[in-house]
Amino acid sequence: MRNLYEDISGAGPFILIGNPNNKRTSLLQAARNKLGLKPAVVVSYEQLLKRIIHIGNVLELYAGLGTVILRLDAPGEDEAVERELIAWGASDHEGDDAFWTASFVQDSISAEQARSLPSEHGRILYPGQWYRGYCRFLAAMQKEVKAAGIAARWMNQPDQIASMFDKRSCWQLLSRQGVSVPSLPAPVGSIQSYDSLRAAMVSSGMNRLFIKLACGSGAAGVLAYQYNPRTGAELAITTIDFELRQDESFFYNAGRMRRYQEHAVIRMIIDYICMQGAHIERWIEKESLDMKSFDVRQLVVNGEACHTVLRLSSSPITNLHLRNERRMNEGELLPEEVEQAVRNTAEAALLSFPGCSTAGIDVLVQRGSSMTYAIDINPFGDLLYGALYKGFNPYEWQMLQLPRKE
Repeated sequence: MRNLYEDISGAGPFILIGNPNNKRTSLLQAARNKLGLKPAVVVSYEQLLKRIIHIGNVLELYAGLGTVILRLDAPGEDEAVERELIAWGASDHEGDDAFWTASFVQDSISAEQARSLPSEHGRILYPGQWYRGYCRFLAAMQKEVKAAGIAARWMNQPDQIASMFDKRSCWQLLSRQGVSVPSLPAPVGSIQSYDSLRAAMVSSGMNRLFIKLACGSGAAGVLAYQYNPRTGAELAITTIDFELRQDESFFYNAGRMRRYQEHAVIRMIIDYICMQGAHIERWIEKESLDMKSFDVRQLVVNGEACHTVLRLSSSPITNLHLRNERRMNEGELLPEEVEQAVRNTAEAALLSFPGCSTAGIDVLVQRGSSMTYAIDINPFGDLLYGALYKGFNPYEWQMLQLPRKE
């Protein structure tokens, strides 16, 4: 292994845009230390958003030292960053909307209001406006790096990260590229309310659907919905909770599953998701293992499927932060042909984003058919505790794949 480490010692300067105290930052720095690489230069989201520093000025410090590698990490788990991104997405905040694919925000608040939002654990805060703000931030980073005139390479290009974050544009791109994705009850973006959802269900004949915030992550705003056309009974399984205050509804990511059967409550939640921008697709029954349904988080780096984690759940929603069970694909948990199909689907999905070197692809295996579908692409989907590939964790493996100094 020592020779392998020496082979990458000539990699150019490495800049990480992230949250300095986040576990992702710590894991990446630990990986670089283990491999004998210099620590990443950490540039904080908060300072960039507040324009305390500019990425172009940082790049100038490394002029002539070879191609600079830039990595954008997840902006989450930091309240100050979240509020700045919502502020950047405000209608009264100037910004470049070149990467923004949603085209509307129905309940925009001002930049000043965004920055003064109170701390409320788990509250879902203006996701549509947050997405617009993140797209503006990504556009600014890409533009400023290009304008700096310094040789630089993104691990994942900002414009393609923006596309991955919008499940609607992501679905369209994957579909055009021939990647298997769940079918839709109506054209992308056409369902904007509970009533239009019900009409689409009638016309499509789909009575079981997954409804997702188009720009959500971590199961926030995900709802597994089914309707019985014979009895009119409805069931929604979701992590969304809500609170009524003076005739206004506030929505929360509860962190555990909720089951709703009351029509008025289901209508209210679906209307909220649609108002923020919804991606709605057919609910495909997942394959099961040990009496639990599962899907697969498959990491792909430089075109190669590597770390594999099975996510098992007693509910239709398998996200690991919901205390669902994780299994490493050891001991031939999956038949060889299914494992290969998962890898092929994940690799094909990332190929649809030629400016991205790494992503976590969520792959669904359909019960009884072994058909595989790409159901989500996460540009920050490498936080996979305990997963190894050829003896390396996800961060170590990505650092091993870095280009040598140019």
